[in-house]
Amino acid sequence: MKAVLRFGQQAFIQNLILFCLSIGFSFALLVARSYYSGTTYFSFLVWNLFLAFIPFALSSFIKLKKNLPLPFFLVLAFIWLLFFPNAPYILTDLFHLRTRPGSPLWFDLVVILSFAWNGLLLGFVSLADMQKEVKERFGPLSSSLFAVLSLFLGSFGIYLGRFLRWNSWDLLTQPLKLLQDIWIRFANPLDHPGAWGVTLIFSIFLGLCYLMLTQLSYATKDKSKGMG
Repeated sequence: MKAVLRFGQQAFIQNLILFCLSIGFSFALLVARSYYSGTTYFSFLVWNLFLAFIPFALSSFIKLKKNLPLPFFLVLAFIWLLFFPNAPYILTDLFHLRTRPGSPLWFDLVVILSFAWNGLLLGFVSLADMQKEVKERFGPLSSSLFAVLSLFLGSFGIYLGRFLRWNSWDLLTQPLKLLQDIWIRFANPLDHPGAWGVTLIFSIFLGLCYLMLTQLSYATKDKSKGMG
């Protein structure tokens, strides 16, 4: 058991180092852009990436703190789900891509993509950790349903954030208005085709990406076991 725990902590540290390198590259690009263009226009990417880091931090805490009491786990899982849409949301920051003085368009594309890539990976890693925790507590069927529901709600959250301009913390600061906007779209789905178009397409896209990454991860693990 101790050996398994050490291995899990070692893998977590290795993944954290890789994330730091990748995020450091994104920050270096942003600093270079700000220096040469004389503007800080894309500084909002830093905040968006911080929000994407929150579900990763929560799932990492749950992963490292084994056997959390069920009520505590459910509370953390709810908070995780509340912030999870912020991870894939950074993909929609590509909407800000346009020619601006002081920086080539291709460079701005790389800046946004690098932040979006890191946000997406943080989200997928946190989802994989949460899915594993749900599987250990409630079984494989529940874990699969949890992953599907998380990706669906995450995609709906992308719509709420990008098009209705809601934030995760608005559930605490403006709960009635937020819940009203959500209820209207569930009660009258045909009146809001854009909401469900965005949600459906992003759900499929994120689901395929997540499935491919998890399957590649499993294939790599099986291959390493076979070589061992």
